[in-house]
Amino acid sequence: MAFDGEKAKEMVKELRESFNKGTTRSYEWRMKQLKAMEKMTEEKEKDIMDALESDLSKPQLESFLHEISMAKSVCQFAAKNLKRWMKPEKVPAQLTTFPSVGNIVAEPFGVVLIISAWNYPFLLSLEPVIGAIAAGNTVVLKPSEIAPATSSLFARILLEYVDTSCVRVVEGAVPETTALLEQKWDKIFYTGNGKVGRIVMAAAAKHLTPVVLELGGKSPVVVDSNIDLKVATKRIVVGKWGCNNGQACIAPDYIITTKSFAPKLVESLKITLERFYGEDPLETEDLSRIVNENHVARLARLLDDDMVSGKIIYGGKRDEKRLKIAPTLLLDVPDDSLIMKEEIFGPLLPIITVDKIEDSFAVINSKTKPLAAYLFTKNKNLERMFVETVSSGGMLINDTVLHVANPYLPFGGVGESGTGSYHGKFSFDAFSHKKAVLSRGFGGEVGARYPPYTDKKQKIIRALLAGNIIALVLAFFGFSKS
Repeated sequence: MAFDGEKAKEMVKELRESFNKGTTRSYEWRMKQLKAMEKMTEEKEKDIMDALESDLSKPQLESFLHEISMAKSVCQFAAKNLKRWMKPEKVPAQLTTFPSVGNIVAEPFGVVLIISAWNYPFLLSLEPVIGAIAAGNTVVLKPSEIAPATSSLFARILLEYVDTSCVRVVEGAVPETTALLEQKWDKIFYTGNGKVGRIVMAAAAKHLTPVVLELGGKSPVVVDSNIDLKVATKRIVVGKWGCNNGQACIAPDYIITTKSFAPKLVESLKITLERFYGEDPLETEDLSRIVNENHVARLARLLDDDMVSGKIIYGGKRDEKRLKIAPTLLLDVPDDSLIMKEEIFGPLLPIITVDKIEDSFAVINSKTKPLAAYLFTKNKNLERMFVETVSSGGMLINDTVLHVANPYLPFGGVGESGTGSYHGKFSFDAFSHKKAVLSRGFGGEVGARYPPYTDKKQKIIRALLAGNIIALVLAFFGFSKS
């Protein structure tokens, strides 16, 4: 029977009943789920790799390094720190509330919906689930139908390991997602593109449901001439093509460098690409394929745009039947071309040239705010200017994409690249309401706060709010400073 609005409503009701019973609130329950998911990543490694191979022809090293090992690491990090994260955070007392004790208590939102993406279908599904469970929520995961093998795998194996009274998986496409979005959730976490992100936010607004949107954007790479060119080039290439063949939200989307340095950079990129992927990259096993025919057609449309005709300086080959497009470099494409207007999300990399490297900041800031921004330079002053001038979800200096591997850094967008963040404790925080709790005894009464109001009471209140102890004492005993 098809999953419809009635089934979605009943499922949410059951999960809310489990949450209201307090099932998910204990440290012991949360730890049990985290350990179970860690065990799942170990015991089902081959199944996960097979699913990723089926969905994306993802190289096994990439599957292990970028998805399986990272998901396991996320479980371990959450388990290691969970007790400290759950502990109420004490805050300083204030004179106006003396005597009192203040705490910030992290409480779970309740029933949360996670809609994940297809490009890293295992990691981008499991990591927010880990955060939601660590925070004590009940969870519905909706994996992406564009990665059907991984979606099916989650529906099968996740429920073997976790508490099914509190965690569910819903497979399907637009009808199933629509049915889910019609329900009242306590938090929605979506990873994907801005178009669907707007739909999610509109649906959430009907119930005033808070959302985290992990979107994308055109992530720039600014390349100064003052660099170790060989190292920089390897890091750009692996960040672009070594991450799902460019199908990553933080993959370099375009390069900006100076006109004078561009020839050296282009030559180094060509050499590195050939060293990594051979003379015929369509035959290499070290690149993921394009996910489906629709995305191949989308990328082909970018390449076939009349405005970029003659701008391809390397690559450009494609085998649409096998869903393959070779790594492709383009030089000085027009700013109003399709490839510079849309997020590429594939193996195409335009290179834009400017007279001075500082001019790159204005180019970036003329576009929507990116999810990531990269700078290669040895110039500390340029680095400082870049950090201060360019607004982006995250930044990395002298490398690409690796900032996501540090669990102590938040990962999220700004503006059209998203709202909210996660990773490490930030995942726990994303699925927790920070509740203010102030506790007082019955002593320490200040009569001035109660009617009838008098001049003396006003002086006491003013001195109290100003933190002026001497004025407070004088006002209390009826004296003035004069």
